[in-house]
Amino acid sequence: MCGIVGGIAERNILDVLLEGLKRLEYRGYDSAGLALVANQSLLREREVGKVANLARAVEASGIQGSLGIAHTRWATHGKPTEENAHPHASGHVAVVHNGIIENYQELKDELQTLGYIFSSQTDTEVVAHLVHHALKSSSDLLTAVQSIIPRLKGAYALGIVCTDQPDELIAVREGSPLVIGVGIGENFISSDQLALLPVTNRFIYLEEGDIVRLTRQTIDIFVDGQLIERPIKELDATISNTSKGEYKHYMLKEIFEQPEAIQQTIAQALDAENLKSDFLVQGETALQNIQHIQIIACGTSYHAGMVAKYWCEQLIGLPCQVEIASEYRYRHPVIVANTLYLCISQSGETADTLAALRDVQRRAKAEQKTIATMAICNVATSSMIRETDFHLLTLAGPEIGVASTKAFTTQLAALMLLVLKIGEIKNSLASELKQDIIKALWHCPKVLNETLKNDPAILDLSKLFVEKAHCLFLGRGTHFPIALEGALKLKEISYIHAEGYAAGELKHGPLALVDNDMPVVILAPQDDMLDKLKSNMEEVQARGGELFIFADEQSGIKSKERQHVVYIPQISEWLAPIIYSVPVQLLSYHVAVLRGTDVDQPRNLAKSVTVE
Repeated sequence: MCGIVGGIAERNILDVLLEGLKRLEYRGYDSAGLALVANQSLLREREVGKVANLARAVEASGIQGSLGIAHTRWATHGKPTEENAHPHASGHVAVVHNGIIENYQELKDELQTLGYIFSSQTDTEVVAHLVHHALKSSSDLLTAVQSIIPRLKGAYALGIVCTDQPDELIAVREGSPLVIGVGIGENFISSDQLALLPVTNRFIYLEEGDIVRLTRQTIDIFVDGQLIERPIKELDATISNTSKGEYKHYMLKEIFEQPEAIQQTIAQALDAENLKSDFLVQGETALQNIQHIQIIACGTSYHAGMVAKYWCEQLIGLPCQVEIASEYRYRHPVIVANTLYLCISQSGETADTLAALRDVQRRAKAEQKTIATMAICNVATSSMIRETDFHLLTLAGPEIGVASTKAFTTQLAALMLLVLKIGEIKNSLASELKQDIIKALWHCPKVLNETLKNDPAILDLSKLFVEKAHCLFLGRGTHFPIALEGALKLKEISYIHAEGYAAGELKHGPLALVDNDMPVVILAPQDDMLDKLKSNMEEVQARGGELFIFADEQSGIKSKERQHVVYIPQISEWLAPIIYSVPVQLLSYHVAVLRGTDVDQPRNLAKSVTVE
């Protein structure tokens, strides 16, 4: 998806920018552009389509420069056009941007009253105009950028240049990844270290809130206006985009990549406050005619499907069944006409799910029943994508850790997008509710970033699990599947026996397991099931169980003896399952590390299950 490359050097920077963009093509994009500062002029080229188109345009124009920024864009606000491609400019200022400026419309209205004319439909252009306006009060680019950052709401990474200061490149990280590439007499920025490996193997990983000024010889990093230092880390120059980077394990890296992964997944479907007109257009006729949904999946993907069942039935009134593929394929289920058979798989090669899909297709044809088949998958070239009628990609990027994290949460995001699409086609989802969910989806990456800040607190809690042999996870409603997912994560990487239950089922059996040595993990979002969940918590405490609660800030649940609470930021109840997945992932990760297991490659398991 969207990618940033920038640099300042003694040499012509053009080839570095183009090579960097080519190395980011795996992320997916629909346009590309770059801007160079040379001879106090801003030289800009932008093209729809592949980086190769941009390279040809640049060659034809003959532009050169030693300071520049470049970008590959996946359209969010506005269609894929040259006008909407990055970099965006305002007079002598140019900007590239990954992420979402949530309050861009408010800022745009203000800037238009000041006389600024917008040439694009993007949220990014407001940043360029804001910096341009701030430079009227301060001639220093860094000062101007620092003054406008507090006005931006959302998750973003920025690269900014100005012709009046041809020896500086300004960068900002707030919720979207950005790294500094450290050279000799030259320095670079990128959203992925992969882009910079041809020119350096020394990197500084920026943290939230960092604002950076790069010159050819210096790298100054500021937090709240104060100059600070970040360590330089050296990597093997042959490293690929599957590097762990600054993280100890792939799983931890992938947990922290979830804000960006969610953003990439929703950006393919949403255009500001609406679904894009071309989103799932290939499946519109089939979706119009469906009367039921049958979800088929395995493992973590099955849990994602369980959440979607609640959404389908509560939001759009469509009957939905979810079944484990390895069971479904053998029980010879009745094929129901006008059903969407939805297969969910990270790899698209899961053997049981593929076999179930093929069996359904074969039997539907033999019985002359009209059905539709669809895949939600992370691999565009997979068998499942090729063999279904239409598909929706989760744009999680490479996931190396066997215990799925970002693939799971992007599946949830994709499933909600599908529900919104069906609701729109069938006119079965109230417009106001649809708008609220779309707004919450855009806000989701920022809430995920806030949730990830609980990592130190969750690490402290995990120390109490190291010697345990068993654990219960409890949730209600859409959080029952997240309890199942949390238990799966803990057991598969820490080897602690764990079970997930619907909290209302406690008294029907599992309560017999609760004693002083049984940790019980509770998922407590702010929803209409919270009071009933509190009653279930009392049942556990009455039997001596120790509670570990991930609770909404407004839940009223407090820490006390043998009751540990980590507060989770507020989010729409419909998207809370995405957010509450993160703390159970972090808990499982830290427990596994403390127990000394192989986190990324747990025993007996494989990433893609391509055998029965």
